[in-house]
Amino acid sequence: MALRCFIGISCSRGQDDVILPRVGKLRFFEAPQFVQQVLHKLPWGHNLVLLDKLPGPQTRTWYAAKAIEHNWSRNVLVMQIETRLLERSGKAVTNFPATLPASQSDLARESLKDPYRFDFLGLTDKAQERAVEGALVKHVTEFLLELGAGFAFVGRQVLLDVGGDEFFIDLLFYHLKLRCYVVIELKGGKFKPEHLGQLGFYLTAVDEQVRHPQDNPTIGLLLCKSKNKVVAEYALRQNTQPLGVAEYKLIESLPPELATDLPSIEQIEQELTGNDAGTANADDES
Repeated sequence: MALRCFIGISCSRGQDDVILPRVGKLRFFEAPQFVQQVLHKLPWGHNLVLLDKLPGPQTRTWYAAKAIEHNWSRNVLVMQIETRLLERSGKAVTNFPATLPASQSDLARESLKDPYRFDFLGLTDKAQERAVEGALVKHVTEFLLELGAGFAFVGRQVLLDVGGDEFFIDLLFYHLKLRCYVVIELKGGKFKPEHLGQLGFYLTAVDEQVRHPQDNPTIGLLLCKSKNKVVAEYALRQNTQPLGVAEYKLIESLPPELATDLPSIEQIEQELTGNDAGTANADDES
């Protein structure tokens, strides 16, 4: 009973057995204000995840608040913790403080992360950008979850007719909280300053042809396999359009020495077929 009072929530006897091994972590719940504002709003399973997977009160508070704000399931909470969402949020290189109003700049910066984790695509880091783009659309639910709350998918390879010439945007989104379009361009290699020229052109075209008068200026996000942060900062510094640069991560290819040690698909199938035949023979003999 004292344990329950200490936590500030009611638990059954069975839950006590689950809680007791975690007593050393319960300082997280000592602040009555936190208990009232956050803890009581989460299911018990979420609280156990926060206790088991996070080291201290600050990170637990952050993830708990996000889980409440976005109505995460327990599995989504686990996924966000394991992919280190806190460490990635707001880490994209941007020029938002210089190109957006203060009221929009902070929200826009927090809406981007670095790096983006696309390992759910099942592609290795050798995949070309068009293959990544197609896989992201095919797995749009997981993609939207990785992008974060507020993003709505508009289209892939969106056509822009500028003076009779045709141009195609890789991915176009609308952000419901920022009230603006977001153009995402994928680059299969290392970031180069000239990439921003193409992205900036797309932003201008979307603002002129797609954006409604009540929408905020379009934001651009360039996703590349790698970047030099200093180069990206220099490239963004004198740009007057709201742009961000971040990396995306796929499944890393196996080193050649490890790959050669693993059985091929054909070898696995042959082994399974051989085992099945051996089992059948044994059954016949018996």
